[in-house]
Amino acid sequence: MSSSDLFVIGSSGLRSMRAQMGAIADNIANANTQNYNRRTVLLQESSVAASSEPLYVPRASFGGSEIVSVDRANDIYLDAAARLTGMALGNSNSRVRWLSDMETALGDDTLGVGGTLNTMYGAIDKLAASPSDTALRTNMLYAVEQVVNAFHKSSDGLNSALQGTFTTAQSDATIVNDSLSALTHINEDLLRSQPGTANFAQLLDNRDAELTKITKRLNVNISFGPNNDAVLSYNGSNILQGNSAGAFDVLQNANGTLAFHLNGASTATPADGALGGAFSSATVARQRLDSLDSLAVQFATDMNAWHAQGLTDANVAGGPLVSVGTTAASLAVVITNITDIAAKSSDGRLNGNLLNITTTRGNSSVEKGWTALIANHASMLNTAQTEQSAAELRDENARSAREQVSGVDLDREAADLLRTQQAYQASAKIIQAAKEISDTILRLS
Repeated sequence: MSSSDLFVIGSSGLRSMRAQMGAIADNIANANTQNYNRRTVLLQESSVAASSEPLYVPRASFGGSEIVSVDRANDIYLDAAARLTGMALGNSNSRVRWLSDMETALGDDTLGVGGTLNTMYGAIDKLAASPSDTALRTNMLYAVEQVVNAFHKSSDGLNSALQGTFTTAQSDATIVNDSLSALTHINEDLLRSQPGTANFAQLLDNRDAELTKITKRLNVNISFGPNNDAVLSYNGSNILQGNSAGAFDVLQNANGTLAFHLNGASTATPADGALGGAFSSATVARQRLDSLDSLAVQFATDMNAWHAQGLTDANVAGGPLVSVGTTAASLAVVITNITDIAAKSSDGRLNGNLLNITTTRGNSSVEKGWTALIANHASMLNTAQTEQSAAELRDENARSAREQVSGVDLDREAADLLRTQQAYQASAKIIQAAKEISDTILRLS
């Protein structure tokens, strides 16, 4: 081995160790960066057989070390598992969000429909004890008005939730489209990039980041091409291949529920991810509104029928207490004058009709219907919250397993940095030794 060999070995060692320190520095800097995969620089011994002069036979020339590739730590199965658990969590989070908003809209408290109905019946019972009391008559009409207001409040809240699912779904569809567009550029760059380089590893990080955004929102099928380019399909149709991507859109049906379109044509409703949660929640919100509207119509029908059986102080049959169209939002108070209250019964009892209010409180009453509505929704929300907790745990475990393979451990990086620095210093000493040998030979000559 000549001094020139030592120069080559030392300089190659410096290059190799400098590359390794660069990778370690990137790992440390991105320790908390989402979707960053740990980098390592793979080295190998460099030796060639060659002759420096045409009249001499070839001999081994030691080239020290050389960089083979920049490797990106990952496990495709763990990556896929993390995307699946993230999809399920996105769906659960979306459902819990909107179901919670609907529960708030229904408002099962003293100011909600159930609470104000109870207050109204209490006010009527009190008036029955003193039917000519003007203050109690005023309280009764106020109580009826509060029931109407409670229906309006619940209707407004449910409509707001319904509109919210549409707005959020549109936003999520836009994010999916943006990620698909970004992936077309990444796919092109992967075709032009050399595997095993730092740029190639960064492109794979970018690819996986966009895939995570998509799968969090939509149940797509993912495969990879020969150059690690992403290929995506939805409901059997390709939505990404090479530099060609589809586009999704969310539309609102006449009843407020959602419709999903791909490239301008109707396609299957999302079954998972945040979009799946928004679509299913929109359907639930529509069902809750329909139930509320039915209860509002029943309330008006029952109360007006009861009131029509009584007589006012002027012995006139009771008129409608409230009016309604087909929705809870259309419910309105009709009677505002306390003298129009039909407290008497047809047999002349001053409080006879007030006592007959119990006919509106049977098993098929608005009160019972409201209780069933609240119980049904509470059960659905409780189930969704349980599923959310389970989805969070599964997602945390999947991400933890992936991090064990692809994540950055600062303790490990610190140890690798120390080892690499020592190797760098050793390479520098080899060059120094080669220089001293060369100087000595020159002096001897």
